[in-house]
Amino acid sequence: MSDYDDLKVLVESRTPIIVIESREERAIIKAFHKLVGSVHKALYSWSITSGLKRLDIDLEPQKFNDDPYVVLDHIKSTNHPGIYILPDFHPYLSNPKVTRMLKEVAQMGEHVSHHTIVLISHKIALPDEIAHFARRIEWSMPDDDEILDIVNAIAMDWRRKNGKRVNSSQKLVDNLVKNLKGLPRHHIGKLAHNAIFDDGAIDESDLPGVMKAKYELLDQDSVLHFEYDTAQSADLGGQEKLKHWLKLRRDVFLGNREVPGLDAPKGMMLLGVQGCGKSLAAKTVAGIFGVPLLRLDFGSMYNKYHGETERNLRGALKTAGLMQPCVLWLDEIEKGLSTSESDEGTSKRILGTLLTWMAERKEKVFLVATSNDIESLPPELVRKGRLDEIFFVDLPDPVVREKIFAIHLSSRSLDPASFDMPALVAATQGFSGAEIEQAVVSGLYAALSEDRTLNQDLLMQEIANTYPLSVTMAEKLKYLRDWADGRAVKVD
Repeated sequence: MSDYDDLKVLVESRTPIIVIESREERAIIKAFHKLVGSVHKALYSWSITSGLKRLDIDLEPQKFNDDPYVVLDHIKSTNHPGIYILPDFHPYLSNPKVTRMLKEVAQMGEHVSHHTIVLISHKIALPDEIAHFARRIEWSMPDDDEILDIVNAIAMDWRRKNGKRVNSSQKLVDNLVKNLKGLPRHHIGKLAHNAIFDDGAIDESDLPGVMKAKYELLDQDSVLHFEYDTAQSADLGGQEKLKHWLKLRRDVFLGNREVPGLDAPKGMMLLGVQGCGKSLAAKTVAGIFGVPLLRLDFGSMYNKYHGETERNLRGALKTAGLMQPCVLWLDEIEKGLSTSESDEGTSKRILGTLLTWMAERKEKVFLVATSNDIESLPPELVRKGRLDEIFFVDLPDPVVREKIFAIHLSSRSLDPASFDMPALVAATQGFSGAEIEQAVVSGLYAALSEDRTLNQDLLMQEIANTYPLSVTMAEKLKYLRDWADGRAVKVD
């Protein structure tokens, strides 16, 4: 059904409270204007700045009704049924008096007259005592045809002002339309205007900026983080099997090749020792695929209200879907999905929500989960079939350690050829990539304190002062290796 049909059904079924999480306030009010004639109700809109105003006939706003509690009390005292649109009302729901009055208005339909309260905002958390009176509807975003109409209208405007056509191709216009999908109409117009009026062209250079701006508009609650710095294959020392595996799947994931019966890759899990490059590998996935990287922050996702944590996750997964094609990185996934009884079942509901999304998603979202603690992961997630592959990131071998040294020395304007690489490699047996990097950094500080350039002796001294995790956590490393044997693919 259309948005209009959804609204009509809810109003005619005497739903007391309709909740619409959307930034399309004008479009929603316009739909209610169209609706009131068929449902025979008066239409009102309220705001904290203007008070209450009747919309279906031209009347002056009632500024004396600008207080949230007062306007609800006014609605309660009115016998004639009406639709009352209350934009940005959610901050006042933390007031017990406002919440109680809203509940009393919602209960009126059972006795005297029926009012419809419409709450519109970007995010609305309802208190438990009124949640069962409410129905939520998801307001649809413009489809491809409507977005194309908006882009074409802006292109025509540019042509009228400049006397020539916008320079582009149909493929680039289609890509721009795809990247604008999922945004409200006014944001689509703004981003398309910026792309076209910047230089009178739609080209490849416009698309990354559009995607970054789109993310910032879609997710302003910090549950997802847009990782601006992805990595290329050369930035990741070793892990050649992983790189090869990704390159084989790149074109199918992006839709550049279609093979009958071959599903697009869904994702992978990276298990292993801390500091061995799992996070860099996640960034490398996005770099090899050439798509945005989104990182889910489990800490900011959790909410004290019942059901809000799961809704935050659903919102994050929806945002990832709208950013397709992209890589969704769940860093240290065990911290968000350990199924303990101490959180009143929240972690189990989070796991269920994630598993359902993994099974049913159609969008091109490649999932990368990283973990340091296999014991705390639920078996439903770890078993094969949930993801395409499970990779184990072990401590780097001598060949990889040499590559890691070369990467970190070169990135700091030092010539790897001026160091005795075989000696460095031998001295760092059991070191992780992060520990090798830190040895280089510590050596640079030591050199700075002596006002000289980092050399072999200083670097060897810093290595000798380092006690790697492979020594301090030898038992845990052995357990990880034993578990991964036969269950996971080594990245090298």
